[in-house]
Amino acid sequence: MIDNPQRVEEFKADVAAMHVADPATSRDRKFLAVGVVLMLAGPIIALASYFAAEPRDVTTFGLTGVAVGVIGAALFLRYSIAQFLRFWLARQIYEQRALNDKLIESLRGKA
Repeated sequence: MIDNPQRVEEFKADVAAMHVADPATSRDRKFLAVGVVLMLAGPIIALASYFAAEPRDVTTFGLTGVAVGVIGAALFLRYSIAQFLRFWLARQIYEQRALNDKLIESLRGKA
């Protein structure tokens, strides 16, 4: 799949020169985990409110559970899509450079 290892090394050097934070060590992973935890905690809170003794508490806890679940789902969706798009963008850049190299080589061959 990698037909030009020199180009891969150049790409890695370019990414390092941009000082982009590594997503594996950044806040993104933490927020993704927080999103999963909140997304799971929301329905648990809502179900636990069903067994509450006071009717006013049921409504409050139920709505709190729904809100926590929605916030967790939004966090999870945002950070998982960001991770995917980061990979997609890097792949697009790499493929575009490879295509440009092939185009330049073919134009040099014709000249």
